[in-house]
Amino acid sequence: MVRLPAQLGVALRSRRKELGLSQAEAAARGGLQQKTVSSLENDPQRCTIHSLYRLLAALGVELVLQPRELPVETGGDVW
Repeated sequence: MVRLPAQLGVALRSRRKELGLSQAEAAARGGLQQKTVSSLENDPQRCTIHSLYRLLAALGVELVLQPRELPVETGGDVW
């Protein structure tokens, strides 16, 4: 479950490494540049939703929205 931008970057990197892909290989699969994959992994707040969806498809994962059950402490890092 991803609730914060930093968690998104970690999740994307983890999935890419699980698949044994370099950033360049993941980028090629998604029709992206390697620097875009790097940005999504390191600073996802600065990337477009279009790039995010392309990388999600390249990594074989999907975005699922669901109601939040309980409030989450964010420590000031809110989307």
